[in-house]
This record gives sequence, C-alpha cells and structure tokens, in this order.
Amino acid sequence: MTARAAWITLSTALRKGAAERGALVFTAGFYVIVISVLGSLWRTATAANGGSIAGYTAVALTWYVATSEAATVSLNARLIENIGNDIASGAVTVELLRPASVLAVRVLTELGRSLPRLAACIAGGSLVALLTGGAPPSYAAALLAVPSLVLAIACNLMAMHAFAGVGFWLRDTRSAWFLYQKFVFVIGGMLIPLELLPEAMSAVAWALPFAAMAYAPARLASGHAEPWLLLVQAGWLAVLSLLAVRVFAAGERRIVAVGA
Repeated sequence: MTARAAWITLSTALRKGAAERGALVFTAGFYVIVISVLGSLWRTATAANGGSIAGYTAVALTWYVATSEAATVSLNARLIENIGNDIASGAVTVELLRPASVLAVRVLTELGRSLPRLAACIAGGSLVALLTGGAPPSYAAALLAVPSLVLAIACNLMAMHAFAGVGFWLRDTRSAWFLYQKFVFVIGGMLIPLELLPEAMSAVAWALPFAAMAYAPARLASGHAEPWLLLVQAGWLAVLSLLAVRVFAAGERRIVAVGA
C-alpha cells in the first residue's frame, strides 16, 4: 500500500468515526461512568493505606485509571471476534481481490475510527480526573501520555489482528477474544498498575506486549516521566506488526490453497 493510499484510508475512517456522534456519546458516557467508579474505589483504598499504594497517590491513581481505560475503551472490544466472523463468512476472501493489503486497510480503518473516540475519552477523562482527583501530578508526563495512548492503540490493534488470525484455521475466534481481553485487563495493567501484581506475574507482564497497551500511557499520566516507555511501545509495535503480517500472509495463502 502506498503512503497516499494509506493516508486516504486513515483520513476517510477518521471522518466517519468523527461523524458517528451517537457512538461517540455512548462511548464517552460509558467511559466516564467506569472511571468515576474505579477512581473512587482507588481513592478510598489509598486513603485506607496511608495515602499511597505502591508509590501511587490517590491523584496518581485517578489519572492512571482515566488513561488506562481510555486506551482500551476507545477500541472495538469485540474486534477479534468480528475479524473471525469475517474470515469464516468469506468477507476476507473478497477483500483479497483488492490491490491493497487486507491487513493494512483493516488496521488503518480501525485506527481512524478509534482516534475520535480516544479524543472524546481524553477530554471527558481529564475533566473527571481534575474534578475528582485534582491536577495531574506532572504536566510533562501527562503530555507524554498523549502519544503513548496512540501507540497503545496501535499496538492493541496489531495484536488483535494477530490473535484473530487463528480464524483462518479454527473458524471461531471467540475463545481467542476472551483470552486476549483477560491478558489486557490483568497483565496489561488496565485494571491495576503492574507494581501491585505478585512478583512472578509482574515479571511475566513485562515480558509480554500487553503492558504497552494500557500500563505505559497510564504510568506516564500518573506522574511518572519515563520517556523510555514510549521506546518500549515502539519496539512492541514493530514486533506485533511483523507478527500480524506473517499470520495474515499465512492465512491468505491457506485461503488460496484450499479455496475457503
């Protein structure tokens, strides 16, 4: 796919995503409810623990939750299952007739649709965090969290497509979707910072790419100015992109070979 074609695909999806006002309102509303509840629970927990948990203050955890949830709520939660259905129904087979890469078109389209939702979540989440927790612990770190959120979504999309690729062989990706979601929730740091995990589980989390999808931007937004997290995300994005490309390439060859 040429750079011009990629830009057209992305910009078209951006416009469509921004035009889906109802979906944006629903996503933002659901997101605000979730972070309000989780933020309240974390602030209560920190108050009962002397004002901090694993080095995170109540304010830091408020911003952590707002950011980790934004990184995940902005995406289509059932994307893996949807891709599997498209593979099973033959929709992907039809897409192979196009001159552009099936994977590239799908990833760019989902990225374009996700970014308006991310912008709505950032706006709503920042307001909720300011009103309920206070100003971000570090404005410099909070600014780093913005590109980190985009990288988190890109990593997530690539990993979702790699996982969904099992549909070329299994024809049912519901189990892959269920397993993937749990990885992001727990060892990805969406629900709790990795510092709160048992030592063995934390080591596993650092060895896998899921922390790049939620923990990294949330850690930055919580006041920890650690630019190296962006490099970790960029590295995982490269690895996940290569993995997704290879999985889809193998799956496409299978479709051509067996004709299904």
